[in-house]
Amino acid sequence: MSTDTIISEEKSTKKRLYDYQIADLKRIFEVMDNSDDDFNLLYQLPTGGGKTVIFSEIVRRYIERHNKKVVILTHRIELCKQTSNVLSGFGVKNKIINSKVKDLPDQDDYQCFVAMVETLNNRLSEQDFELKNVGLVIIDEAHYNSFRKLFKFFEHCFILGVTATPLSSNIKLPMKDNYQKLIVGDDISTLISNGFLAKADLYNYDVGLTSLKVGINGDYTVKSSEALYTNSLMQTKLLSAYEEISKGKKTLIFNNGIHTSREVYYTFKKAGYDVRHLDNTASKDERKETLQWFKKTPDAILTSVSILTTGFDEPSVETIILNRATRSLTLYFQMIGRGSRIYKDRKKFTVVDLGNNIARFGSWDQPVDWQHIFKYPDFYLENILDDETLERDFTYEMPDQLRKRFKKSESLDFDVKAEYKDVLNSGKKSFTVIERSIEQHSQICIENCEDVFEARELIKELQDEIGYRIKQYCYCIMNSTQNYKDWLFEEYNRRLRISFNGKF
Repeated sequence: MSTDTIISEEKSTKKRLYDYQIADLKRIFEVMDNSDDDFNLLYQLPTGGGKTVIFSEIVRRYIERHNKKVVILTHRIELCKQTSNVLSGFGVKNKIINSKVKDLPDQDDYQCFVAMVETLNNRLSEQDFELKNVGLVIIDEAHYNSFRKLFKFFEHCFILGVTATPLSSNIKLPMKDNYQKLIVGDDISTLISNGFLAKADLYNYDVGLTSLKVGINGDYTVKSSEALYTNSLMQTKLLSAYEEISKGKKTLIFNNGIHTSREVYYTFKKAGYDVRHLDNTASKDERKETLQWFKKTPDAILTSVSILTTGFDEPSVETIILNRATRSLTLYFQMIGRGSRIYKDRKKFTVVDLGNNIARFGSWDQPVDWQHIFKYPDFYLENILDDETLERDFTYEMPDQLRKRFKKSESLDFDVKAEYKDVLNSGKKSFTVIERSIEQHSQICIENCEDVFEARELIKELQDEIGYRIKQYCYCIMNSTQNYKDWLFEEYNRRLRISFNGKF
């Protein structure tokens, strides 16, 4: 197919396609035109790149050329409706097969069917339900494994899987077993530089994750996440991070567990903020009303549990807070992607990471070798950084707002590893490092406070740095037991408080 033909076809559609989308369409159709009817192709494009628009145009052209029907599979009812609306915008007459549709006496009136996996699986398993003359099956969010059960019904169809992350949600069922080829679209940084996605300003806070347990699905269990993220220290850290970086901005908070999300709601409500909580137990009307409130409220804070990672598009979001840790690369991209849409004249959004996710997966917009991950998923999964390595390599940076509180001090730096080396070389006890650290913290507090009461209040602002220094010290002395860290943290704070006596 010539480029001129593609451009003229693009102009004839009701929705405008961008150059990169047209280029990807050409690549996809080249594979379709030169492969068997039962070929399985996978297409990757980042969240916000317009996957639904692209495959809707594929549907329109495919029907026009082959006079066969198309089935689009999704895993969420919201995605069914969104997809159906976009297809209608392309002039494709389509029907949603939902739980109310028991048979299809009128199927000849439609060119395309949009269905949820479970619903269609149940219908096709019934002997008297049949979809006729289907030539193409498109699978949205293809990394989910629930779609595999439907492959047997479409053995003689061309299957096109579409996803932002071609890495299976089940580590035992790699995508390469179901798809013969992967086409990779423009990456995030390219889409940002060309003005199609917003740029992310990333902020990460050090969080101790060694108490988290990994479940059979390869990610952290809800139970261990709830235990960590519901404690008062983490709730305080979350609130402080919001107030420091995103106060007054429309904020979406992701949690791993309903109990955590509710605790977040109470923490922010108590602090006087306009906040709501949403999880999968909410009714359809409650969900709709909450999302409408979120859309129209400029400084809204919505705390949720994974329910908004897909099938949710609110471009006015200004801040994404990852109040959870994940070992899933897919989930990492999905969560951050909720804030990546260009909105009016805003070309940036903020990401606050409270789960060491940026340290584990890298910056959201850095290049990812999807071809390698697709071909060798085991290699990728086996080399995901473990929590202890992440904590060991983390470097604490004092927030700018806190740094201003110490403007009278010449230097705020203290290198635990360098001090430990010096102490060893001098033949002194290793605990001297902690004593020197307390002395340095005491000095900068005294230099910037009027009295002992103000200095003791300032200690509360230093808890993250104190925790970081203690971790670094424990790595140096090779004692990482939680009991010792907890004792040392309390002892450090006690000694620092009494160090101010008689100094003012």
